[in-house]
Amino acid sequence: MKITILTENVAGGKFLAEHGLSYLIEIDGEKVLFDTGHTDVFLRNAEKLGIEIHYEVKTVVLSHGHWDHGGGLQYLENKNLITHPDSFSKRFGKSNHRSVGLKLSKKEIQQKFNLTETIKYYQISTNLFFLGEIPRLNDFESLTTAFEFENGEDDFVPDDSALAAVVNNELVVITGCSHSGICNICEHTKKVTGISKIYAVIGGFHLKHNNRQTLETVDYFKTNQVEKLYPSHCTELPALAAFHEEFKIEQVKTGMILEF
Repeated sequence: MKITILTENVAGGKFLAEHGLSYLIEIDGEKVLFDTGHTDVFLRNAEKLGIEIHYEVKTVVLSHGHWDHGGGLQYLENKNLITHPDSFSKRFGKSNHRSVGLKLSKKEIQQKFNLTETIKYYQISTNLFFLGEIPRLNDFESLTTAFEFENGEDDFVPDDSALAAVVNNELVVITGCSHSGICNICEHTKKVTGISKIYAVIGGFHLKHNNRQTLETVDYFKTNQVEKLYPSHCTELPALAAFHEEFKIEQVKTGMILEF
């Protein structure tokens, strides 16, 4: 399996960067686009890599309905799109009540894509799974939120999901933002696939501080003997420092290619 970093917060070499996330996943002879960032940066970086997203990719997976993960959908059409049904909720930041949802409405999405909405897990190919809704089972993740729905109720981003790839009978977990908790995601991945060994985890962990949640997450990865960690996007410096101390991680940048 190969993962190409098309959009990330940090630029690598000649590639562009923005606050967002988009990965191209190559597995089972297919190319699957995971998230799109919020502009056409993913397309421009892909072009620099010699990748023609419009022609080479048939399936797009949206991890959740936030602008920095799905804004780039406006630049695509005529593809299969897989996501949780709540990805189209109208949602706002609590601090300023600015919209943090998708630019395109559900009706506009349906006109541009062959839309599959699912709460349950969905098998994309032999070794790649969309995880559907993530059960929130532990006592240290998804406890607070900076978002609210249109009616003012707390938005804990119930649509937040991820991908699981099976490589050599081990798991590679690919997450967008982990609003549901990266440890909850990993545990659900085990249940969906029936495989207990997690080899690598990549994506946004949504950890902002070196606090209990970060320390519990570090301990979880150590206990599960995860060999490769690539925290990125919404994982901020205090948490990145904690991961670096324990796992000697490297910064995820646009243009990087990871092979498993």
